[in-house]
Amino acid sequence: MPEDCSSERPLFGGAIASTFPLRFQDVSNVRQVPDHQEVFVDPARDESLIFELLDLKHDVADNGSAAWFLQDLATEQDADGSMVIEQSGVFEANGLSYRNMPAVITTAVGQMAISKGRQGREAQNIVRVYLANMRLRGVGTDVLITAYEPILINPLSESASAVGAGLAVPAAQSGCMPMAEVFKLAVSSFKVNDWSLFGAAV
Repeated sequence: MPEDCSSERPLFGGAIASTFPLRFQDVSNVRQVPDHQEVFVDPARDESLIFELLDLKHDVADNGSAAWFLQDLATEQDADGSMVIEQSGVFEANGLSYRNMPAVITTAVGQMAISKGRQGREAQNIVRVYLANMRLRGVGTDVLITAYEPILINPLSESASAVGAGLAVPAAQSGCMPMAEVFKLAVSSFKVNDWSLFGAAV
């Protein structure tokens, strides 16, 4: 296993916690992040990990909800050629229970061509996206954990100046934990310390 120190990180003022490598830096130290998001990035690899709290989408079925959010994300990012590569079945997370209602989790992995910030389509990078949807029905919340892993960096992209254009260097080769493992760790270690974050009566 590559040497990549991980640590439990407080999210949303410590109401939530998750464990992932220390190389991911808190973006809110650099720029403003919406209140319903926590964003972490490894600038050396142009990889990012985002935690997001949304109102529960009642019209989206549990089965395939992660794939639905992945497609929604692709539309939002004006992504080209997005495709879902794999999706998991539905499983319950008993460790994430509110009033005996366990969270329901689905995951999906996709690939899409997306541009950074305000850059146009000519600067699109090919990115693999890992997405987990944790449905906390007891508190009417959809939690999204999204991990972005660049596969091919466009020479016209802002990312090229930081990490170089062309095929991304495999994580293991750089002594880093692969993004698929970072994602699994962040999802499996996710916990709620204070349910009042969701406006729940505790």
